[in-house]
Amino acid sequence: MIPISVCIIGKNEEQHIANCLAPLAPYPFEIVYVDTGSEDHTKEIAAKHQANIYDFTWIDDFSAARNYAMNKASHDTVLFLDCDEYLTELEADALSKLAEAHADGVGLLLRNNYFESNGSPTNYPDRVERLFSKRRFHYTGIIHEQVVTLDKDSPLYERYDLPLTVDHAGYSDKETMRKKAERNNELLYRELKKKPEDPYLYFQIGQSYNAIRDYENAYMNYKKSFALPLNPYEPWVQIMATAYINAMNHTGRSREAVRFFEPIYAHFENDANFYCSMGNAYLNLHPPKPLNAMTEYLKALQCPTAREEGANSYIPYYNIGLVNEMLGKTDAALTFYQRAAEMGFSLAQEKLERI
Repeated sequence: MIPISVCIIGKNEEQHIANCLAPLAPYPFEIVYVDTGSEDHTKEIAAKHQANIYDFTWIDDFSAARNYAMNKASHDTVLFLDCDEYLTELEADALSKLAEAHADGVGLLLRNNYFESNGSPTNYPDRVERLFSKRRFHYTGIIHEQVVTLDKDSPLYERYDLPLTVDHAGYSDKETMRKKAERNNELLYRELKKKPEDPYLYFQIGQSYNAIRDYENAYMNYKKSFALPLNPYEPWVQIMATAYINAMNHTGRSREAVRFFEPIYAHFENDANFYCSMGNAYLNLHPPKPLNAMTEYLKALQCPTAREEGANSYIPYYNIGLVNEMLGKTDAALTFYQRAAEMGFSLAQEKLERI
């Protein structure tokens, strides 16, 4: 492998740090752990896992901490992980070759975000920018920091997928999520006063509210973001599209969702989560449009992201069953409910017992 430094920042992460570092041990990574003021045993645990430990005085700026970690790395190629992200899959040779072939680009790892929905464990997969050359890139933004090039004359860069998957455990505890959302929004609102026309800040504020299921405030901030100039093909805009539809579905605005996204639908194709959210919007209309919804759920099943990355394929199966039940096609409904139940979706099992 090419030399890679894994950079991690954290504070009071004794619950996660061992699970984060242990899967890295079989690989020849340099581990750089930057602590921002832990009062528990985080640093002691990190030391047991051969991490190089550095202290950074917290200044309410995540980019500053990440860039400090990057400066402490011995190698040019850096890979950033969070303490609550646990490596589950890595094709080391393939990653090394990709990093060499795309030396001027940024690699995206696959992150499985686990949380509970409708009484069942749920995974929302996304890809995040984490591997790059520290000679070409750094972080900017005090929170929900973004990777940017150091060359101001060439701000665009290539993104490519890494053969690297992590499980993200950070959404599993509701109280932790509430505290994190409050902390994040305090910093985001402070930044918003300086940059009131930055759509990314509204997106991240919406994400904080969405994480604690405050869908009204999430909706308001997503709406403000979409009202500003943005590139629909940016990865975060793709994520926001689905979140915006979901927030509208949760707040009785499904008709608004359909009217808003139908004209710009093509910008968000080939995403299983987007298709499912649009299908839900059609079902929530008064009267509902079950055939339109069915089309969206079928697209989700055929979508590459559902087959390769999604752990929630049961959602379109369940909803196709629901549409068939609405249309009086009981046998077809049972077939799809059975498939969803086999994949562990408790609501589908309840449907099977009820019909």
